[in-house]
Amino acid sequence: MNDDLIWAPWRIGYIASGADAQGPEPAAAVLPPGSEADCFLCQAAGTPASRGDDRIRLVVRRTEDVVVVLNRYPYNNGHLLAAPRRHVARLDELDTGIHASLMGTVTAFVQLYEQLMRAEGFNIGINLGRVAGAGVPGHLHWHLVPRWHGDHNFMPTIADTRVVPQALDALWEAITTELSRTGTSHDESEQ
Repeated sequence: MNDDLIWAPWRIGYIASGADAQGPEPAAAVLPPGSEADCFLCQAAGTPASRGDDRIRLVVRRTEDVVVVLNRYPYNNGHLLAAPRRHVARLDELDTGIHASLMGTVTAFVQLYEQLMRAEGFNIGINLGRVAGAGVPGHLHWHLVPRWHGDHNFMPTIADTRVVPQALDALWEAITTELSRTGTSHDESEQ
Protein backbone atom coordinates (compact mmCIF):
# COMPACT_ATOMS: atom_id res chain seq x y z
CA MET A 1 0.00 0.00 0.00
CA ASN A 2 1.35 3.41 -0.98
CA ASP A 3 -0.02 6.20 1.24
CA ASP A 4 0.09 9.82 0.08
CA LEU A 5 1.14 12.49 2.53
CA ILE A 6 -0.79 15.75 2.85
CA TRP A 7 1.33 18.42 4.52
CA ALA A 8 -0.85 20.80 6.58
CA PRO A 9 1.41 22.16 9.35
CA TRP A 10 -1.07 24.84 10.50
CA ARG A 11 -3.45 22.12 11.75
CA ILE A 12 -1.20 21.27 14.71
CA GLY A 13 -2.51 24.33 16.55
CA TYR A 14 -6.02 22.93 16.42
CA ILE A 15 -4.87 19.43 17.36
CA ALA A 16 -2.64 20.48 20.25
CA SER A 17 -4.80 23.46 21.34
CA GLY A 18 -1.84 24.97 23.09
CA ALA A 19 -0.16 28.36 22.87
CA ASP A 20 3.16 26.84 21.79
CA ALA A 21 1.50 25.18 18.80
CA GLN A 22 -0.04 28.49 17.71
CA GLY A 23 3.27 30.23 17.18
CA PRO A 24 4.31 33.55 18.70
CA GLU A 25 1.84 35.32 20.95
CA PRO A 26 0.83 38.83 19.87
CA ALA A 27 1.11 41.68 22.35
CA ALA A 28 -2.06 42.57 24.21
CA ALA A 29 -4.36 44.73 22.11
CA VAL A 30 -6.33 47.67 23.46
CA LEU A 31 -9.81 46.15 23.41
CA PRO A 32 -12.93 48.05 22.37
CA PRO A 33 -15.45 48.87 25.17
CA GLY A 34 -17.64 45.89 26.08
CA SER A 35 -15.12 43.34 24.79
CA GLU A 36 -14.39 40.00 26.39
CA ALA A 37 -10.68 39.42 26.95
CA ASP A 38 -10.85 35.70 26.06
CA CYS A 39 -12.72 36.25 22.76
CA PHE A 40 -10.35 35.95 19.78
CA LEU A 41 -12.61 38.21 17.71
CA CYS A 42 -12.50 40.92 20.40
CA GLN A 43 -8.71 40.59 20.47
CA ALA A 44 -8.64 40.96 16.68
CA ALA A 45 -11.01 43.95 16.89
CA GLY A 46 -8.75 45.72 19.39
CA THR A 47 -6.03 48.19 18.52
CA PRO A 48 -2.85 46.13 18.03
CA ALA A 49 0.53 47.05 19.45
CA SER A 50 1.98 46.55 15.94
CA ARG A 51 1.04 45.45 12.42
CA GLY A 52 2.96 42.26 13.17
CA ASP A 53 0.32 41.46 15.79
CA ASP A 54 -2.36 41.68 13.10
CA ARG A 55 -0.40 39.14 11.07
CA ILE A 56 -0.23 36.77 14.03
CA ARG A 57 -3.97 37.21 14.69
CA LEU A 58 -4.65 36.92 10.91
CA VAL A 59 -6.48 40.28 10.79
CA VAL A 60 -6.72 41.37 7.15
CA ARG A 61 -9.01 44.39 7.63
CA ARG A 62 -10.25 46.59 10.44
CA THR A 63 -12.62 49.53 10.10
CA GLU A 64 -14.39 51.61 12.71
CA ASP A 65 -17.18 49.00 12.94
CA VAL A 66 -15.88 45.75 11.42
CA VAL A 67 -12.93 43.36 11.75
CA VAL A 68 -12.06 40.69 9.18
CA VAL A 69 -9.85 37.72 10.10
CA LEU A 70 -8.75 34.63 8.24
CA ASN A 71 -10.13 31.46 9.80
CA ARG A 72 -7.18 29.73 11.49
CA TYR A 73 -8.83 26.34 10.84
CA PRO A 74 -10.37 26.87 7.38
CA TYR A 75 -12.96 24.73 5.64
CA ASN A 76 -11.44 25.87 2.36
CA ASN A 77 -8.63 28.13 1.16
CA GLY A 78 -9.51 31.78 1.88
CA HIS A 79 -12.14 31.09 4.57
CA LEU A 80 -12.56 34.31 6.54
CA LEU A 81 -14.75 35.73 9.29
CA ALA A 82 -16.29 39.23 9.23
CA ALA A 83 -17.45 40.43 12.65
CA PRO A 84 -18.63 43.60 14.32
CA ARG A 85 -15.91 45.09 16.51
CA ARG A 86 -18.42 45.16 19.36
CA HIS A 87 -18.94 41.89 21.24
CA VAL A 88 -22.58 41.10 20.42
CA ALA A 89 -24.27 37.74 20.04
CA ARG A 90 -27.49 38.57 18.21
CA LEU A 91 -28.49 40.26 14.97
CA ASP A 92 -30.96 42.51 16.79
CA GLU A 93 -28.07 43.94 18.84
CA LEU A 94 -26.58 45.55 15.70
CA ASP A 95 -27.66 49.00 14.64
CA THR A 96 -28.46 49.44 10.95
CA GLY A 97 -25.18 51.26 10.26
CA ILE A 98 -23.02 48.44 11.58
CA HIS A 99 -25.18 45.86 9.83
CA ALA A 100 -24.70 47.77 6.56
CA SER A 101 -20.93 47.99 7.19
CA LEU A 102 -20.75 44.22 7.72
CA MET A 103 -22.66 43.47 4.51
CA GLY A 104 -20.55 46.01 2.60
CA THR A 105 -17.39 44.35 3.92
CA VAL A 106 -18.58 40.87 2.92
CA THR A 107 -19.46 42.22 -0.54
CA ALA A 108 -16.03 43.85 -0.89
CA PHE A 109 -14.26 40.59 0.01
CA VAL A 110 -16.36 38.66 -2.52
CA GLN A 111 -15.11 41.09 -5.18
CA LEU A 112 -11.53 40.91 -3.86
CA TYR A 113 -11.55 37.09 -3.91
CA GLU A 114 -13.03 37.01 -7.41
CA GLN A 115 -10.07 39.09 -8.61
CA LEU A 116 -7.26 37.90 -6.34
CA MET A 117 -8.09 34.20 -6.09
CA ARG A 118 -10.38 33.79 -9.11
CA ALA A 119 -13.12 32.39 -6.85
CA GLU A 120 -16.06 31.08 -8.85
CA GLY A 121 -18.63 30.98 -6.04
CA PHE A 122 -19.03 31.48 -2.31
CA ASN A 123 -20.62 30.02 0.78
CA ILE A 124 -21.61 32.94 3.01
CA GLY A 125 -23.39 32.38 6.28
CA ILE A 126 -23.81 32.84 9.97
CA ASN A 127 -24.31 30.26 12.71
CA LEU A 128 -26.56 32.01 15.23
CA GLY A 129 -26.32 30.27 18.61
CA ARG A 130 -24.40 27.23 19.80
CA VAL A 131 -27.09 24.74 18.71
CA ALA A 132 -26.77 26.16 15.18
CA GLY A 133 -23.04 25.40 15.18
CA ALA A 134 -21.61 28.72 16.37
CA GLY A 135 -18.10 28.07 17.66
CA VAL A 136 -18.05 31.56 19.20
CA PRO A 137 -21.71 32.08 20.13
CA GLY A 138 -21.04 35.31 22.03
CA HIS A 139 -19.51 37.23 19.11
CA LEU A 140 -21.59 37.38 15.96
CA HIS A 141 -19.65 36.73 12.74
CA TRP A 142 -20.21 35.88 9.10
CA HIS A 143 -18.27 33.11 7.35
CA LEU A 144 -17.15 33.72 3.79
CA VAL A 145 -15.78 30.62 2.05
CA PRO A 146 -14.61 30.97 -1.57
CA ARG A 147 -15.31 28.03 -3.87
CA TRP A 148 -14.02 26.77 -7.20
CA HIS A 149 -15.36 24.20 -9.62
CA GLY A 150 -13.88 20.88 -8.51
CA ASP A 151 -12.30 22.31 -5.35
CA HIS A 152 -13.49 19.31 -3.39
CA ASN A 153 -12.45 16.36 -5.45
CA PHE A 154 -12.23 12.73 -4.34
CA MET A 155 -10.42 13.50 -1.06
CA PRO A 156 -13.51 14.29 1.08
CA THR A 157 -15.41 11.35 -0.39
CA ILE A 158 -12.73 8.68 -0.18
CA ALA A 159 -10.43 9.83 2.61
CA ASP A 160 -12.68 12.16 4.65
CA THR A 161 -9.95 14.77 4.10
CA ARG A 162 -9.88 18.25 2.65
CA VAL A 163 -6.81 19.82 1.12
CA VAL A 164 -6.14 23.54 1.67
CA PRO A 165 -3.49 24.53 -0.89
CA GLN A 166 -2.20 27.80 0.58
CA ALA A 167 -0.55 28.66 3.90
CA LEU A 168 -2.44 31.23 6.00
CA ASP A 169 0.60 33.52 6.19
CA ALA A 170 0.89 33.58 2.38
CA LEU A 171 -2.83 34.33 2.06
CA TRP A 172 -2.60 37.12 4.69
CA GLU A 173 0.27 38.67 2.72
CA ALA A 174 -1.61 38.44 -0.60
CA ILE A 175 -4.79 40.02 0.79
CA THR A 176 -3.13 42.87 2.68
CA THR A 177 -0.84 43.61 -0.29
CA GLU A 178 -3.84 43.77 -2.63
CA LEU A 179 -5.77 46.00 -0.22
CA SER A 180 -2.77 48.36 -0.10
CA ARG A 181 -2.40 48.26 -3.89
CA THR A 182 -6.05 49.25 -4.38
CA GLY A 183 -5.77 52.09 -1.88
CA THR A 184 -7.81 50.34 0.79
CA SER A 185 -6.17 50.63 4.18
CA HIS A 186 -5.58 47.49 6.20
CA ASP A 187 -6.65 49.33 9.36
CA GLU A 188 -9.16 52.12 8.81
CA SER A 189 -10.21 52.26 12.47
CA GLU A 190 -7.58 54.87 13.31
CA GLN A 191 -8.33 57.24 10.42
